[in-house]
Amino acid sequence: MGHSSFDGDDHGPAWNVGRKLGAKRPLRPKEIWAVRFMLDQDHRIRDRALFDLAIDSKLRGCDLVKVKIHDLVSGGRVRHRAMVVQQKTKRPVQFEILEPARASILPWLERRGGGLDEFAFPSRVDRSDHLSTRQYARLVEEWVTGIGLRREDYGTHSLRRTKAALIYKQTGNLRAVQILLGHTKIESTVRYLGVDIEDALALAESTEV
Repeated sequence: MGHSSFDGDDHGPAWNVGRKLGAKRPLRPKEIWAVRFMLDQDHRIRDRALFDLAIDSKLRGCDLVKVKIHDLVSGGRVRHRAMVVQQKTKRPVQFEILEPARASILPWLERRGGGLDEFAFPSRVDRSDHLSTRQYARLVEEWVTGIGLRREDYGTHSLRRTKAALIYKQTGNLRAVQILLGHTKIESTVRYLGVDIEDALALAESTEV
């Protein structure tokens, strides 16, 4: 990806000018694999690692971009589980790193180099700093539009919601999703997933006593 005119400029228009506000859609499994295929075809090693970590970690963008190398690796290998302290809640949240993500994160970190206390995804402007949330949002927009999705319907929260939505759909376990998202209240999880009366009734109808 080439340099953007916005890089290093703090005086551009507001981030939401011309954008559709509201909940962003999670990605479906076939869309996840479409993004992975596109990034692999374009040899975008960093973006593939960032995308996979975003899906597995379920982190907010502000937390994802601040992940450090030592959060992800131990003994020269990518961790199976990791933990970070959330900026919003100041509480730790754990997440899994599955094989597809480990397989893409390791080659990126090997190419990236650096010390364990450095950011896993550095800024292109200042390698001692992390990728900005604005740049991360632009990357997500590239990824989704690259596979033919409408940019208005997707954003960084789409990646945070994707695995949580799949887990809820498969299990109906809101408490588990609450823990994975690091929400302090179950009501926040209900709102975040868009759980409504139809979901509740569908779960009730599928449960015989």
